[in-house]
Amino acid sequence: LHLYALSIAHSDGRPLVSLSAHIAPGDVLSVMGPSGVGKSTIGKRLSQYLDIEFVDADKEIEKAAGMSVQDIFDQFGEEAFRTGEQKVIKRLMGEGQKILATGGGAFMNENIRKDIEEGGVSVWLNADIDILMKRVQRRADRPLLKTEDPEATMRALLEARNPIYALADVKIESRKVASVEIAGEVVDLLADQLPDIAEKRGWK
Repeated sequence: LHLYALSIAHSDGRPLVSLSAHIAPGDVLSVMGPSGVGKSTIGKRLSQYLDIEFVDADKEIEKAAGMSVQDIFDQFGEEAFRTGEQKVIKRLMGEGQKILATGGGAFMNENIRKDIEEGGVSVWLNADIDILMKRVQRRADRPLLKTEDPEATMRALLEARNPIYALADVKIESRKVASVEIAGEVVDLLADQLPDIAEKRGWK
């Protein structure tokens, strides 16, 4: 693996952060977390900061299937969606350096977790349920939340998934602040933690 350095200027005028570690140019920064946490929004901000392509895994799944995520769930069920999700993410992980936003359930798949760990660095975006529910209610394309009690469903999902999300390399709390601030915090944490992550992974 090769050494490369990234320099990021924060939008609030703070000094440049030098983000350096033993990471290959093909590595992927994967952003994960529950529905409504802002994975795509933060991922796009990180893409701007780091000058790296942003890719939304769910959008790529839709392209591959020729239909929306909701239609895949409706016509073929969640199991079929998860099978396609694993194939698409594995492909994306092998297609060069990028910021990758994964679906809320992707990291629950052990094979996807392994691909993400071997392919780069993972960031868990977390948020309070009140924030999540306010955000998910703005959109109708959340298949798993189309239940009689979406908040109870969300609580159950968080209880089951948070221990798995906690396996990510970096954790950030998403809050009622500008996305540029959250993205800046991600950059700061990466700058601090990448050397330890690189050593843990055995990157040279």
